Amino acid sequence: MGIYIETVILYILLFFSSTAVLFTAAASAAAEFSVLQELQKIILFTIPALALIWYLVNKAQMIEIWIIRPGKKDLKSALLTFPFLLLTGSVVSMASLLFEGSPGQLFYYSPSTGLDWIVICISCILSAYLEESFFRFYILTKREKLNLTAPSALILSTLMFAFCHIGAGPWGFLNAAISGAFFGFMFLRYNSLHGIAIAHALYNITAVFLNV
Repeated sequence: MGIYIETVILYILLFFSSTAVLFTAAASAAAEFSVLQELQKIILFTIPALALIWYLVNKAQMIEIWIIRPGKKDLKSALLTFPFLLLTGSVVSMASLLFEGSPGQLFYYSPSTGLDWIVICISCILSAYLEESFFRFYILTKREKLNLTAPSALILSTLMFAFCHIGAGPWGFLNAAISGAFFGFMFLRYNSLHGIAIAHALYNITAVFLNV
């Protein structure tokens, strides 16, 4: 029971707060990108959250079970995952245009200076590692303690990942669900955290670039 409580508390604290921010952003006018605000988010939220997850992973000795050392498997999974994300994002965006006449809003700010881009790239990388560390590494490697089969754990991971993106609207939810399922599959297939995290970060950076 303890592992369920730990997982739910982590999910609510680390990801439902960001979902609330997305809903707030949807209800207000788009703000200009702020380096100070983004750095504040990185220092006060993303890095501590990432450290907490890896502390719990290390405490549970899960690092010894799954090989996380960077290697060819990460390169292969990144090269397969990134194009899939671009394809999925493009198809979902076109579908939103077809059915609603406007693309789904992702609530990305638009960096304008070189410093803006450096900070947003760092933020995208750390955020991707945070999400992959929790939704893929943490949940999927704890599936036996959660009494879940690999497919069941994959479904749980995908649904949790999709619901924390629900603030991006139904099309954003759909995109997150498809992407989350593929992330989970690639993680289970290649035992690759770094590959999917890098692909995730590159996709987010690309989305920001296309939004400018």
